[in-house]
Amino acid sequence: MRSRRILFVLGSLCLLLGSTFGQSTSQDDLPAAPSPTKQSPPQTQPSPASIQAQPAPAQQEAKPETPASSEEPDEGAAAKQPAEAPQADDRATATSPSSSKSNADDDESISTIRRTVNEVNVVFTVTDKHGHYVKDLKKADFRIMDDAKPALEIRSFRAETDLPLEVGLLIDASNSVRDRFKFEQESAVEFLNQTIRRKYDQAFVVGFDVTPEVTQDFTDNTEALSIGVRSLRPGGGTALYDALYFACRDKLLKVAHTGPVRRAVILLSDGDDNQSHVTREEAIEMAQRAEVIVYTISTNLTGSGGHGDKVLQRIADATGGRAYVPFQLTEVANAFAAIQEELRSQYAISYKPAEFKPDGRYRTIQIAAQEKGLHVRSRRGYYAPSQ
Repeated sequence: MRSRRILFVLGSLCLLLGSTFGQSTSQDDLPAAPSPTKQSPPQTQPSPASIQAQPAPAQQEAKPETPASSEEPDEGAAAKQPAEAPQADDRATATSPSSSKSNADDDESISTIRRTVNEVNVVFTVTDKHGHYVKDLKKADFRIMDDAKPALEIRSFRAETDLPLEVGLLIDASNSVRDRFKFEQESAVEFLNQTIRRKYDQAFVVGFDVTPEVTQDFTDNTEALSIGVRSLRPGGGTALYDALYFACRDKLLKVAHTGPVRRAVILLSDGDDNQSHVTREEAIEMAQRAEVIVYTISTNLTGSGGHGDKVLQRIADATGGRAYVPFQLTEVANAFAAIQEELRSQYAISYKPAEFKPDGRYRTIQIAAQEKGLHVRSRRGYYAPSQ
């Protein structure tokens, strides 16, 4: 009985111990919910819930891999691109005509410059052996040498009897001409009245002693020009070269033109300079640059061909003009009349020189008539433009 009771107790204890051991083993072996220390790995592989909770990092990671990772932004961008593309095309279309026009203008300006640089214009006169003007010659009656080489091409040729005039009247008002000044003034007034045509020609008046003085600027009003001449008063030294330099550079060279014109200076002086700042050759060079023909009328009235007359002769010859040396006072008026006739008896020619270079160098001009016995008078050269 006692042994049965002991066996019963031992069996109960065994059952109790077995149940406890089984529960402990089953708890360690079951894949229960992860403990907190086992939740760190899912951070590198986020669950759908964590993606929804953190949308920005997910979009940042998706953009480099696929540009269309988010449909809404791509649809917006796609919607904007078609609208922006026509604007870019419209801008190109709008600017294309102006840019092409700009290019065309550039091409035209370049060609214009090229034509201007490569074309030389010369006004000249032709006289026979008796000194009479010959006015009926043609282009084929002349040969042109530019810098000792035949001209490549004659662009235009015409007899200029009615070409507009731009005339500068320079009157020596120094003490050396005081005794005959009044007559010279009246001769100059008569010349202007006979030469300047209203609404067609232009003239200005400069009196000079130690400095040049404009007593009448460019005008076609002969009455105003006459007042400008009569207002001159003699006195002081003589700055002849300065006056010629001033008239060519500051007056004739700067005036705007709408077409071809003839530029001329009528210089009334004794040729004796004692006050100028520029030299004779500098004054001649400026006249050549301005393409001015200078006609000189000596006031010496001796006909001896002194130093002053030689100076005037040099200026006239270098510019294609003519020097007049009256033997008596009344011949001053005749000299003005001869100048007026010559201005209405000229030819104008334009040509393309050979081996032209825009280097600023002086180039010579020689125009000769094919017929013997004819004398051509023109400016002797020009200064090429410099780049």
